[in-house]
Amino acid sequence: MEANCSPFKIILGSSSIARRKILAEMGYEFTVMTADIDEKSIRKDKPEELVMALAEAKATAITSKLQRINSQAKDSEPRILIAADTVVVYGDAVREKPSSKEEAREFLKGYSGGHAATVGSVSVTNLKTGSRKGEWDRVEIFFHEIPDDIIEKMVEEGIVLNVAGGLIIEHPLILPFVKQVVGTTDSVMGLPKALTKKLIKEVL
Repeated sequence: MEANCSPFKIILGSSSIARRKILAEMGYEFTVMTADIDEKSIRKDKPEELVMALAEAKATAITSKLQRINSQAKDSEPRILIAADTVVVYGDAVREKPSSKEEAREFLKGYSGGHAATVGSVSVTNLKTGSRKGEWDRVEIFFHEIPDDIIEKMVEEGIVLNVAGGLIIEHPLILPFVKQVVGTTDSVMGLPKALTKKLIKEVL
């Protein structure tokens, strides 16, 4: 087994369970910090611009929080901060987390027999040098008809309320109704592995 002693420390700027899982799968050890920003106050016309602005805002908020905490710490190794954001695009609408069970139900019914896309961003900051790189990624998802009882189970379970567009394609109840994914599942879940690795390399 390869030892997970990266020559840098990673901070994941997200409370997302899916993002934690993906970063752990990539073999990284990391700590978690959240940004506590008002995401609704940041608006952009294009989904790509919105997710980039949100990831950037999260990274900036966490960076200043860390500067306050660690003003006395002098690390020799670089510390890497990873921030991310994801929205679902359905038709012309940009969907963030559903505000209610009714909205989640409406979202899921819309995907049934249809198509949606996720647009996700990753922002990686080298906290030692201040270098920051960010990019976005888009994935297209096509669905078979999703039965009403499956939608009802998903809504009642409640987990759909915590994710952009109420969309969890890896969920065992939804997975059988996913017809095609053009892109990677890790990107839909909130953290594209290949892009994250590329950005880490660039800031180092």
